[in-house]
Amino acid sequence: MKPQENGERAGSRDQRLPVIVLWVVAVAIIIVDQATKQWALSALADGRHMALIGHALGLVLVRNPGAAFSFATGQTWVFALIASFVVVIIIRVSRNLASRSWAVALGLVLGGAVGNLIDRLLREPGFLRGHVIDFIDYGGYFVGNVADIAIVLAAAGIIILSLGGWEIDGTRAGAQKRSGVRGAGGSASSIRRGPESHRKDSGETPSTPSGSSERSADDPSGAAMSTRLLPVPDGFDGERVDAALAQDDGAVP
Repeated sequence: MKPQENGERAGSRDQRLPVIVLWVVAVAIIIVDQATKQWALSALADGRHMALIGHALGLVLVRNPGAAFSFATGQTWVFALIASFVVVIIIRVSRNLASRSWAVALGLVLGGAVGNLIDRLLREPGFLRGHVIDFIDYGGYFVGNVADIAIVLAAAGIIILSLGGWEIDGTRAGAQKRSGVRGAGGSASSIRRGPESHRKDSGETPSTPSGSSERSADDPSGAAMSTRLLPVPDGFDGERVDAALAQDDGAVP
């Protein structure tokens, strides 16, 4: 019983691992996102712009009332509800999660959604209307945060996994189709083998009808042959046939 119990425990751990990965990634993104936002509130409060890579990348504090990358300004409550819905969906999907790659992708989505949702729920000017803290300036085109980066990476990962046929439950669509074709071929092969092969596999001794003769498997040519004759007509001399067959066997070089 001990080996069986150890196998069951190992299988249980393998099933829980993707869910653990999802939550570890999500929590890590939330912590980093909130920590960097808090740093931006203190270090960039004076409104100055801090260049990192020339004009291509810099830091500047922006309080965003819209969605990611300052999109749809003034609709904070709508995106707060959407983020809440996304969190609920991911938690439900995680029940069937068996892929570590999908666990990482969904963990990034969950962490990014919750990171910005915290701002919308707890920051000024109020509940469901809080402004998201953005501080990463991409060449003046838009300003984002760590949660936005996580969401973009998650979207890229989900596209790759979907195009590659990888499923949330750990299977792959192409592999399922190939195994299905293989299984169908095996069934057809079994049908083609017919009743004689079934008797041979099951260990049954095939019966030889009266008046028929068989060549043994030790035929000098190395090929076992069997000849089944039609019902023997009256007056047929089976001994002469056997003698002729034996003579033929002796004549084979």
